[in-house]
Amino acid sequence: MTTLIDAEAGQKAREAIYTDGITALRGAFDVAWADRMRADIETAFAEAKARLGGAVGRGPNRWYVEIHPEQMSGFVDLVTHPWVTAVCTAVLGADYKIVELGFDIPFAGAVNQPWHRDFPMPEVTRTEGRLDSLAFNLTGVDTTDEMGPFEIAPGTQFDDEPDFGHGMFPPRTRYGRYDELAVRKYPQRGDISARSALTIHRGTKNHSQVSRPVLVLGVDAADATNSDKHDLAVTEKYWAALPAAVRDHLDCPIVDRLTPITQKHTIEGLVMGDA
Repeated sequence: MTTLIDAEAGQKAREAIYTDGITALRGAFDVAWADRMRADIETAFAEAKARLGGAVGRGPNRWYVEIHPEQMSGFVDLVTHPWVTAVCTAVLGADYKIVELGFDIPFAGAVNQPWHRDFPMPEVTRTEGRLDSLAFNLTGVDTTDEMGPFEIAPGTQFDDEPDFGHGMFPPRTRYGRYDELAVRKYPQRGDISARSALTIHRGTKNHSQVSRPVLVLGVDAADATNSDKHDLAVTEKYWAALPAAVRDHLDCPIVDRLTPITQKHTIEGLVMGDA
């Protein structure tokens, strides 16, 4: 795992996120760690699909599932990674909050999603130009073009148009702009990306016969409110074993027994299929 990370690296990542809306660190973890993460994702997906509301559709053959930290064996490794903590501190402030843990899986036959952002622009971004949340992504596979890679339109995190559907979906008449800006990302196992979820993006068509699982870690500034869309929880035993540096940033209840998460943040429109 990369450890030579300092505040300067955090500031460089902050500049990239404010400019392009996304940045990344190659080789943050080794391949074996990424493979364990994928195994945890596959176990959690099987459980979620077996119950009502456990997995939410985000288009044909594409699913999103939220999990609790205890369902990911490498959770502490991830949230204490020096690059992750440096980026969170530089972008969101020292009192940042971990509010979301989940994964997206496009299977064979998944189609192009509509161009979108993950939630409407917060007022603090609109009026002050301040980003108050981050999404970290880690791939469970070595991404190829056939797998339907993530596509993003750099620099669009501050696009503020009143005709966005639900505050998130640009109308088709604006697709030309995003098509011209679009950059496909091909992360490999062990890489981490960090982005503003306001940056316009989409998953693309999976032409392969394999799935492309991607872990999502959502982090808020102290005054952000995305936690109301998520239901993270930890047991008392797990909480007691966590390092203080994790407890200080984990914004969730401590419970006697975990309740499987029923997804609340459906992102209206992504179930509509091909854009």
